[in-house]
Amino acid sequence: MEEGKVSGRKAKVSRRTRETEVEISLVLDGTGKGEVRCEEQFLKHMLETLAKYSSFDFQLKIEGDDPHHIVEDAAIVLGTAIKEAVGDRPIERVAHATVPMDDALVTCAVDMIDRPYVDVDCPDDLYLHFFRSFAMSSGITLHIVIERGFDEHHIIEAAFKSLGLSLRKAVVPRASILSTKEKPRIRRE
Repeated sequence: MEEGKVSGRKAKVSRRTRETEVEISLVLDGTGKGEVRCEEQFLKHMLETLAKYSSFDFQLKIEGDDPHHIVEDAAIVLGTAIKEAVGDRPIERVAHATVPMDDALVTCAVDMIDRPYVDVDCPDDLYLHFFRSFAMSSGITLHIVIERGFDEHHIIEAAFKSLGLSLRKAVVPRASILSTKEKPRIRRE
């Protein structure tokens, strides 16, 4: 297999609860086409932005009873799909990006190591919850730092753009696992 060229890095995930119904079909090695069906227009815009900047293709359908449940479950399903699509293949794993958007300047750094941790600056509790739910379900370490900015829309959008760019770089295939440790073996009895 040629480094940087992979096929089959896809996932389909659905989640149904009393509050929501969310389905995603995801292709990591795409062109940035995000088709999102969702009544929450700002979430729809942010997810389409994430698709564009990550170069992931996905079709995402989100239905739910209130914004909190919709945002949370969309993040969980997206994170789970990315984790499944990457699988156990060796990837670059660590990446970061800084994005300016008008008054906002936001930096994101990720480590896709299956050790979830979140430290995110976000002016909106709902989208802070999105980033936390996303990181926990995908198993990544996620840091987002607001360097400057005053418009909440610009700050959140710059965060999604920088997350997308970081994910694009982190999922690039490599020949071997980037770690000083052997792959852990978990024994179940």
